[in-house]
Amino acid sequence: MNEISFGFTLGTVRSAAQLTEVCRVADAYGFTTASVVDHLGPGRMAPFSTLVAAALVSPRLRVGTFVVNAGFYNAALLAREVVSAVRLTGGRFDLGLGIGLIKAEFDEAGLPFHGFDDRRAALLAAIEEIDRLIETEGDVEWPPLMIGGTGDRVLRMAAEQADIVSFAGLHQIKGRPPGSFRLASAADAERQTDFVRSAAAGRAHPVRFNNFVKIVEVTDDRAGVAAKLAAGQDDYLTIGDADLALNTPFLLIGTAEQIARQIIADRDRYGFTSITVQKPYLDVLGPIIARVRELS
Repeated sequence: MNEISFGFTLGTVRSAAQLTEVCRVADAYGFTTASVVDHLGPGRMAPFSTLVAAALVSPRLRVGTFVVNAGFYNAALLAREVVSAVRLTGGRFDLGLGIGLIKAEFDEAGLPFHGFDDRRAALLAAIEEIDRLIETEGDVEWPPLMIGGTGDRVLRMAAEQADIVSFAGLHQIKGRPPGSFRLASAADAERQTDFVRSAAAGRAHPVRFNNFVKIVEVTDDRAGVAAKLAAGQDDYLTIGDADLALNTPFLLIGTAEQIARQIIADRDRYGFTSITVQKPYLDVLGPIIARVRELS
């Protein structure tokens, strides 16, 4: 049976000492990967310098990007960052790439927010340039490539190009500004994972699936928490209703035992062999990892 691995995003770290402590705690819990997101705004960290620092303070954790916004970068400069990260981490680097979804961040960077086809082309150009530079260098191997997304066009590209497909669990709400999402349901997750399996069927190597979990809450009152989450929706995320919150794989709600068993059930149902959470849930999910491994 496929072992389940666990990753987390580093969030904002204010010093090397804090970074060292976060990595130490994550390692002790059994997390395997520390990743850095690629967003703009107060407290946001530069992805490549931060992940290299994390690799230097932690001799065991893998590090990665979750995910680099290909639209922010010139392809040649991005390729240089990737090759440098592979070298400086001793190969403990996972490359996550995305097309960029939030128009406001492109506006903040002074970059045009192109349509999907142009953003997809930018991601493919980055892959081609990384491939060219790795071939030229000769002593560097391709890092595991993860592409994250939700729509069929991105998922098809991920199925064709990536080693790991990360399912974001979000869908852009039609008619709302870019960055306004609804939470994916269990039916959505099943359809999307089946879609990727079908699209990747001709590949020589199997594609792995990552579940980007949005919320982890340990509680004896699953129904009450689900109802509260459904009622507390905001401009960024619409959860829908309590029934969706209780059944989607993108929320983990319940006792530690219930959550551990849900993680295993989601692996068996959808094929999620890795889980990523944001840093605020590091200490929530961390104590459950050992139980997941006992059960699996």
